[in-house]
Amino acid sequence: IAVENSRLDQTYNTPAVSTLILLAEQIEWMNAGGGLSFAAGRSAQSSDILYSWADKTEYTTPFVVDPAMRSKVVGTINFDDSIDATKIATALRANGIVDTEPYRKLGKNQLRIGMFPAVDPGDVEALTACIEHVVAAL
Repeated sequence: IAVENSRLDQTYNTPAVSTLILLAEQIEWMNAGGGLSFAAGRSAQSSDILYSWADKTEYTTPFVVDPAMRSKVVGTINFDDSIDATKIATALRANGIVDTEPYRKLGKNQLRIGMFPAVDPGDVEALTACIEHVVAAL
């Protein structure tokens, strides 16, 4: 089907133009900040904040034990069984902090945190404080 459409200068699946516009804006933003080193640096800083917090907090551990193997882009943090991570994610979402739910198929007591270049490292630090606040209130 795709070949037939291409011969007619048509696309089988029309690309989402808004996605392309958002991609272009992100690339321009990253380039203006300094390019790949800027983008990678932001994610590295965010991951340092998250994993350092998880290592020093008594009820959390990074899901990936080996620091060299941990993602700099999406951090998954395990919680002690005495703390229900689902309740944390629910409380966060109720207060406008969204998309911290774990990978459903793993079935683990954990949160998943995005540390993409567009996420300000200060926001990751603020999130850890929010998690501590929620845990204290549970």
